[in-house]
Amino acid sequence: MAAVKMSIAKALNESLRKAMDTDPKVLIMGEDVGKLGGVFRITDGLQKDFGEERVIDTPLAESGIVGTAIGLALRGYRPVVEIQFDGFVFPAYDQIVTQLAKMHARALGKIKLPVVVRIPYGGAIGAVEHHSESPEALFAHVAGLKVVSPSNASDAYWMLQQAILSDDPVIFFEPKRRYWDKGEVDTDAIPGELHKARVVREGADLTLAAYGPMVKVCLEAAAAAAEEGKSVEVLDLRSMSPIDFDGIQASVEKTRRLVVVHEAPVFLGTGSEIAARITERCFYHLEAPVLRVGGFHAPYPPARLEDEYLPGLDRVLDAVDRSLAF
Repeated sequence: MAAVKMSIAKALNESLRKAMDTDPKVLIMGEDVGKLGGVFRITDGLQKDFGEERVIDTPLAESGIVGTAIGLALRGYRPVVEIQFDGFVFPAYDQIVTQLAKMHARALGKIKLPVVVRIPYGGAIGAVEHHSESPEALFAHVAGLKVVSPSNASDAYWMLQQAILSDDPVIFFEPKRRYWDKGEVDTDAIPGELHKARVVREGADLTLAAYGPMVKVCLEAAAAAAEEGKSVEVLDLRSMSPIDFDGIQASVEKTRRLVVVHEAPVFLGTGSEIAARITERCFYHLEAPVLRVGGFHAPYPPARLEDEYLPGLDRVLDAVDRSLAF
């Protein structure tokens, strides 16, 4: 099949359909995922085609949803859980951290927990708190969980299938502001390993590293910088746990400068770990400190103020200029 242009939302829907067609043990669970097709319509049409026993409308009880998924995984199923919005995951945080993340090690590797927890995350949709947050670092900190986020339709399609095939639990963060961004998807060719970073724009003077919703912002920043004669490389990290430090190091040894960008607050965020590791690994290559651009260490603001809170083109370009000025 040739490459097809589709939105990230459609790519996720097609990915779930392919996984369910391939393996009858794949189930979907969540609030309004069945008849409604999810609030973002990611599961649209799946209950009609696969039935209510495989696409399950659950009560409004995230702890119960994830707890049930854990039980199903122990019985040989591969449940895909949808958490309706990022801020709704916290009633299930106990199940995820104390059970889902630890059971494999607790059983000395004798049991597997192939559970995928899908979480639409990030802001810029004009919503209130609990609907616009980026809690990925809270999960990346927990040993036993894999944490990933696609930035484009092709990765959405393939990374979700790779996550479902994983015998480890995967927290799958979906950049909700990008759901309707379209891109080419080759449904015959896996583009790469699930946890490998990818250079999405070559450059020589500085590396911008990002994942999920901020990759597009970084590509726009690199294009703007190019008009001023600055050559900026953009690295799509794709995975927050594990992080492809080798891929970041290879880029930084070439460009000698690094700026990490994410929507989440920079305080104790993914960028903090990357900055520390790359400083350790590349100390004699760096010509400037590793800089971070992200949200502020404050609760998510009302929608009318989110443009001031979220990192945008100007803040990314400011960091690029500050790094190049060293």
